[in-house]
Amino acid sequence: MSPRTLAQAVTDATRTLAEAGVPSPRVDAELLADHLLKVGLGRLRAMLLGTAPEPEGYSDLIAERASRVPLQHITGTSFFRHLELAVGPGVFLPRPETESVVQLVIDRLQRADAPMAPLVVDLGTGSGAIAGSIATEVPGSRVYAVELSPLAHAWAERNLAPLGVTLVQGDLRTAFPELEGRCDVVVSNPPYIPSGAVPNEPEVAEHDPQMALFGGGADGMELPAAAVLSAVRLLRQGGYFVLEHAEVQGARMAALLQESPYWGEVTSHRDLNGKERATSAVRQAPPAEMRE
Repeated sequence: MSPRTLAQAVTDATRTLAEAGVPSPRVDAELLADHLLKVGLGRLRAMLLGTAPEPEGYSDLIAERASRVPLQHITGTSFFRHLELAVGPGVFLPRPETESVVQLVIDRLQRADAPMAPLVVDLGTGSGAIAGSIATEVPGSRVYAVELSPLAHAWAERNLAPLGVTLVQGDLRTAFPELEGRCDVVVSNPPYIPSGAVPNEPEVAEHDPQMALFGGGADGMELPAAAVLSAVRLLRQGGYFVLEHAEVQGARMAALLQESPYWGEVTSHRDLNGKERATSAVRQAPPAEMRE
């Protein structure tokens, strides 16, 4: 039996991945081929028109992906905005929806009245996607990040050390007491899945760390609510807070902020799929009677 060409191998791989229920079988088949060949997708697609041979080890990678191991765990890389992040077992894989949360922060920090060297805190940084994006896209920003999981912290350290982000291992509830009342922005994508919910995708249910998924309590709101309290503690008056949450938590999160005397300008934000994905607010001083 003659060896398969690259084109035949990618076609067969696409069929295998589709039969396994992988959501984007052709894209994944091409990305795994490029992971071995390292020629870039443009060059790879040109090679598919010719008789280039199948790269060694390609079938093994396809079998691994067909078993629903995340593509990013196989390649060791996750792309997020302008970043190429190192990822693997033990860290939550950054999602495209979170890119719009980062954009909310960047838009705020690019306003005419924004500070020249903004102080930003990322609560529960995971791989470092949010903190790293702000550090690279907002010149002069001073970015701090906290992560509780030792495994995720190790990945974040690898990703953030070259970017000048100050990273600590700790609890988002108590992190950075030295920054209290000084921060211009606090952003968080905390765990928020309700305790009884089971993710549909095997990549999430079997490979994302449980610690990064479940927010605590039947409604998943314990850690999001804790992030709100930390933001109250960390932000200066007029500081900006953005929190990512599940679409079903949008109304609850807006109400939580609106009912607090510490927040104004509460705004819900939809992602590219039209789902309520984030809520923002501005830190304000409480009424005088509460300060007495």
